[in-house]
Amino acid sequence: MLPTLLVASSLPLLAVAQSAASLAYTPVYGKCPTGFTLVRQAGSSAAGNQTLNSQEAAYISGRISNVLPNAWKTYLSNLEATNASLPSYVSDILNGNSSGYPNLGIACSGGGWRASMFGAGVMNVLDGRNAASVALGTGGLLQAAQYLTGLSGGSSLVGSLAQANFPTMDVLAFGMNSTDPTNAWGGWLAQINQEAPYTNATQNMEYTQLLVEEVRGKFEAGFAVSYVDVVSRDNGRHFVNGTDVNNFADESLVHGAGYTWSGVANVSTFLSYEQPFPILVATLLSPNGNMSTLVPNSPFIVPTSNPIMELNVYEMGSYDPTLAAFTPMKYLGTMNESICATNYDQIGLIMGASGDWDTYYNTSESSLVSSSMYPILEVLNNTLPQTNVVLVGTLFPNSFHGPATNLGTFIDAGETIIAMSDGGSNGEAVPIQPLLVKARGVDTIFAIDSNQDWGTAYWSAGGSLINTQSRLNALFPTTYSFPPVPTNVSEFIAQNLSTRPTFFGCDSSTEAPLIIYLANGGPPRDGEAPLTNIAPNNVTTEQMRAFLNQTYTIATQGNPANASSSIDLEWPACLACGIVDRARNRSGVERSGICSTCFERYCWNGSTYGLEVTSGACSLYANGGWQMVGAVAMSLILMTFI
Repeated sequence: MLPTLLVASSLPLLAVAQSAASLAYTPVYGKCPTGFTLVRQAGSSAAGNQTLNSQEAAYISGRISNVLPNAWKTYLSNLEATNASLPSYVSDILNGNSSGYPNLGIACSGGGWRASMFGAGVMNVLDGRNAASVALGTGGLLQAAQYLTGLSGGSSLVGSLAQANFPTMDVLAFGMNSTDPTNAWGGWLAQINQEAPYTNATQNMEYTQLLVEEVRGKFEAGFAVSYVDVVSRDNGRHFVNGTDVNNFADESLVHGAGYTWSGVANVSTFLSYEQPFPILVATLLSPNGNMSTLVPNSPFIVPTSNPIMELNVYEMGSYDPTLAAFTPMKYLGTMNESICATNYDQIGLIMGASGDWDTYYNTSESSLVSSSMYPILEVLNNTLPQTNVVLVGTLFPNSFHGPATNLGTFIDAGETIIAMSDGGSNGEAVPIQPLLVKARGVDTIFAIDSNQDWGTAYWSAGGSLINTQSRLNALFPTTYSFPPVPTNVSEFIAQNLSTRPTFFGCDSSTEAPLIIYLANGGPPRDGEAPLTNIAPNNVTTEQMRAFLNQTYTIATQGNPANASSSIDLEWPACLACGIVDRARNRSGVERSGICSTCFERYCWNGSTYGLEVTSGACSLYANGGWQMVGAVAMSLILMTFI
């Protein structure tokens, strides 16, 4: 059974006046609206009855009608201005003169601040509002994407972007001047350490106490609160509107409390269909999981058989057949169809559900006590004592509780509270699964990977794709279609699949999306010292600017045909070839021209060419366990093709 921290206390509660933030953070009960349905059965792709939420379907339809035609034409115009020699089918597809536009999804991985910054740097390359990207021929893809998924550090990026009304990446990272800073977007404030914002230990403890007091209203309303509620209040100061560097310490402000994830549906760029549909991803942290399905010999704590949970602005749930159900996001905290809770889906809490990496420390008492979160747990426990509550994990009253929901295969149907952990807690740190849902019809996935696969080096090397492949092949081979990828990290490294953009699924079934994989896999080719292989708790404005600039270089260098070159000038055209390839196939047109040569250069060819280890130096996560990869002597071998 998964270890959990349980607390029990009978200490009297002290009467404390609630702050504005505490009041704004407190869920509210009221009568459910007429016609309210607590649980939506999502059906299954195997049975042919899988459905999307009607509001999501309407939003996607609105983008197709109102946004995509011009978005794709603008992107094509930007590309053609570079004098790229493209096959005619590329312009036919992007002009809408073929069998439908590409259905593009962008996935932003976990990896803390590194992932937030790297993801923003890559999306800046795709942003049609960036003049440099427009001139390069890559600008406009962000505006044409239908879906944008985030996990952990990627959820901080995706969530803050959506709620801040879809600003440019520069404004997202650094904020903007406003006459009303208490409601406006103030930037990530990455220069302020999330664990210790002050240099004085006493002030940091007072800050922790302040955050705990801000969840008091929720506690006194009868809801269980956890460590993640406290983190949520810090998230509100970094990733939600209402805080800037000048008012960070102002205790009279709500600092993002009261801003809900369902409320994103009311921001102007969402109402006008200008944003890709945002989805955050978490894992179910369950006492009933099948621990035999944990990724073997790895640090991951959530069994792969546990449902992967989606949290979009309309609903929360999973398309995994072991749940295949959703509950309305606006009414999280509700357990029946007569009395409904609202205001539970605080943006900071939803981000916390996706990014609760600290559950990893709750695997032993010694690990927990020595962790950075333990002092926070002590303050929480002493201030708001609770009985039999899991303090490590994001807690939600279980809308999927009981036989009335007809969810007999859901492992937590008998629980009154469900808990969630970091979206990468099962080994899948790139949030691809929502983009594999067949009812969504995504045909191209731009996967941004900033997760740590290289021991302490903080480089990515495909581990998350490997784990996604393993999970789907073992548990859900007919539910989701996923293109073949290598089976271990050593193959990614030996073939340089994570140090350049790589296409997966070039020659596989067209039921599976084509994946365009761009990883933070190594330093740029221009010889500059690496800046993106870090794991900071805070970065200065200058450091972030340098990080974003280097990410831009990495994301635009491509895969030169000549090994002595640092940049592939054909990369923008090759990217377009990948974007339209599934639509090309639907049209019955053969690849031709530059697209043929691009696919020869960018596609993984299915080789299992890997590394034979002769001396160990750093840990690498690989399918089935941790491998030691030598820093000095490594020889290449050709493995049996499967």
